[in-house]
Formats: sequence, C-alpha cells, structure tokens
Amino acid sequence: MRDILRAQMQLGECDIAAIEFDCFSRDDIPRLLRGLQHIYTTEALRNEVFAILADVLPVRADGEEFVSAQTGRPGMSQWRILVLGTLRLGLNADYDRVQELANQHRLVRQMLGHSDWADEHRYSLQTLKDNLRLFTPELLARINAVVVKAGHDLVKPHPDSPLEARCDSFVVETDVHFPTDINLLQDAVRKTIETSAAFCSDHGLSDWRQSAYNIRCLKRAYRRVQQLKRSTSKDEAKRAAREEEIDAAYGAYLDIAEQFLTRARDTRYKLVVFHHVPAEQFTALNDYIDYAELFIEQIDRRVLQGERIPHAEKVFSIFEPHTEWVSKGKAGTPVELGVRVAISEDQFGFILQHRVMFGETDDQVAVPIATHLKACYPRIKSLSFDKGFHSPSNQKQLAEVIDFPVLPKKGKCNAAEREREQDPAFRRRKRRHSAVESAINALEGHGLDRCPDHGADGFERYVALAVLGRNIHRLGAILIAADAEAERRRRRQLKRAA
Repeated sequence: MRDILRAQMQLGECDIAAIEFDCFSRDDIPRLLRGLQHIYTTEALRNEVFAILADVLPVRADGEEFVSAQTGRPGMSQWRILVLGTLRLGLNADYDRVQELANQHRLVRQMLGHSDWADEHRYSLQTLKDNLRLFTPELLARINAVVVKAGHDLVKPHPDSPLEARCDSFVVETDVHFPTDINLLQDAVRKTIETSAAFCSDHGLSDWRQSAYNIRCLKRAYRRVQQLKRSTSKDEAKRAAREEEIDAAYGAYLDIAEQFLTRARDTRYKLVVFHHVPAEQFTALNDYIDYAELFIEQIDRRVLQGERIPHAEKVFSIFEPHTEWVSKGKAGTPVELGVRVAISEDQFGFILQHRVMFGETDDQVAVPIATHLKACYPRIKSLSFDKGFHSPSNQKQLAEVIDFPVLPKKGKCNAAEREREQDPAFRRRKRRHSAVESAINALEGHGLDRCPDHGADGFERYVALAVLGRNIHRLGAILIAADAEAERRRRRQLKRAA
C-alpha cells in the first residue's frame, strides 16, 4: 500500500527530528528543510498534514483510483512527495535538479527517510514526474492553511491578534513562444501531420510516409512569408510590388496548409471506416485541425480582406490555450503572455491565499477574494488593494465584508472620499501595501515567473505548490533565525565562561 511515511525506521536511518542544519547558511535548502522538519516534529501539525496527505492518490481520467490505497502496489510515500515538491518550487528547480538532490544530497535524503550508507534507493526521473503531479490545487490549499496557522502560532503575539492583509496580482507566464497567426498556423498543421503520421504508423497505412518532408515544405512556405514581412523599403513602386509578393506568399502558405488538412481528414475517415478506430482517440487530432481552420480563416480575414481581428477571437497558443495577452502598463514589459494570479499576504509575511484569474481582471476579483479571506480567517481587520481593483460597487461591497478595507479610488475624489483616504489609519495601511511586492518578487524568484507545467490543471497545481513552498520557506526562515540567535547566545556564554 502507499504509506504517508514508513513507520519502522531502517538500519542506519536518521530520525527526521534529529537532523541538524547550519543555522548560519544563507542557502534556501536549510530553510525549506527546517520548515518541513517543524511540520514533522510538531505532533498536532504533523497529524493535520498527514491526514491531508492521505488523499494523495493517483486517479484515472474517469475519476476512479488506479490502485486501492489499502491493497494496491507500493508507491512513493506522500511525505516524500511533499518534500520533493516543496524543493522543486522553493528552489526554482527543474526535475533534473530535484532528482540530483533526492539521490545525492545528504540532508535531503535524511529528510526523505533514507539512511546514509545502507539505503541504495535511487529515484528515476519519470518516477518524480509522475508522483509530483499527484497533488491537486485543493489539497495544496488545505496544507497551506495548516502551514499558515503553524506560522501564526510562532509569530503572533496573541492567538486573537488581528490580521492585516494586502492583496495584489501579477502575471505568471506560460511556457509559450510569442504568438503570430502564421506561426500558430504552422504549429497546428505540423501537429496535425505528426499526429496523422503516428496513427498511420500504428495501423499500417502509408498515407503519411513522407511526413517529415511535408513538414519541411510547410516550414519553407512559412519562412517565405516571415521573411517578406520584414521588408522596410520606402520606395513606393518597390513597396507595391512587395505587397503583391507578400499576398502571393500568404496565398501559397494557406494553400499548402489546406492541402495537408484535407489529407488529414481523409486519413481520419479511413481509420474510422476501414480500421474501426474509436472516435474518442481522435480528440487531439480534431483539436489541431480546428485550430488550423481557425487560423486560416483569421489570416484570410486580416491579410487578404484587410479586416481587424477582435481580441476576443484570438488564440495565443494551441498548446496552452489558457494563455492570455496581458498588458499591465509596466515599464519595459509592455506585454506578458500568461495568466494573472492574485495573492493575499499578511503582516507576518505568510501568503494566506491565492487566486488563479482565468479570464478575470483585478476589479472582478476584489470582493470574492475578500469574502473567501474573511471566511477562512475571521480575525482579518483590514485588507488593502491598489487602484487597479477599484470600482464603485467594490468600494461598497468591501465595506460590508471587511472591517477596514483600503482601496484607493481611481481619478478625482469627492469630499467624502478625500476624507476617507486622508484618514491616518488608511494612509498607514496604504503605505504598507507595497510590501506585497516583496512577496511577489520572492514567488517569482522561486519558480513562479514562468510555469513549465502543461495545461490549466498543471498551471493551477504549479501556482498552488509555489505558494505552499514559499510559506514553508518563510516558516523555516523564522525557525532558522531563532536557532541562529540561540547559537549566538550559547557561544557568548562559552566565551564568558572561558
């Protein structure tokens, strides 16, 4: 069965509670491991986290378990999955570095429950990938709430002390190239060819035996259009001739794309009718064909008919379709390709919650964020936002949810609004709001600048794991600082005694 953590220690294994860290190290690994050690050694905290980890089980696409939690084959323990997942995001590491740490780093292996000399267990790369994907955003949010409570127990002067939160959003980029309609069409047709060729290979058809050559022909037509678009000639006659040449290149590019799509549809028909391939297996191929047809239509409308394509109709990646074109007006970063994420941080540096904003803007999420925060943390006294979250309805509704909302108004204020914003308590919390940028910078520096995981589910899981990793890092940093101060006192006492 898949255990949370093996109960019986092995020969040579070090107890997790007995692991010692260099409290003066400035690296992130001791802080992350110290936070994890605190979770393990605090009985009430460990019981809460382990009860949540018990839900980490692989499931099939239909929602059923692959194996029984009681009688199924052994798998990586949930504690090890948590440790390695935290290290992946807390260190901004890829799977190759996580594998190296899990197999070679002494302290990491002790935290995973391995002995120094008697345990020859090694983690393969695919094992790490498969197991670290078992977390769900909901499960990670539950663990994060427990970690935040543990942090508050360490730093809050009194259990009933009020919380003061600040909220802001930033863009987490998706792993996509810069989109243009011609390179998106090339992606869609290329994947159509490759998928069709794979089907033919599996079922003995020869329709796409020259698929590699077909892709080169497609790329040649794409490169021709791409090069002609870069012309900067100022001569009117040359410019007119070049525009005709560009239109001809576009026409040839669209023609060759249409030919390959027609062949792909014919192949799909043969596979269904003559080889009895179930229609469910063509989901990916159908998606690629649909994307290609969409881009052909948009290129025709934009280039050949001179029409402007509405932003709502645009797709920015066929591989990560949740990608959005975000322009927040930042200096040096006119456009970001990704998804907005809003985080709420308290005065102690812990991230209370986050929200992945698929298709949402700041002014649309202010009230839902405040409502959820108040439900999870009833002792929140104030919540600050920047002007991007302002709307007249938000001002009214936030006042009903939060005791002291701090939401500056866009534009000119009337007398009542000016009086509200000049209140000393309002101004003090408004000045402190910029501290949330430090949390955003820490998240971006620890992996949340660009998401390498695929799909909307992978994006949400990656963000949730980054938030959890940041809070465990913060928890460990508090404990490491306390350990360092205790060590300094011990050294001073030894010096006085000598």
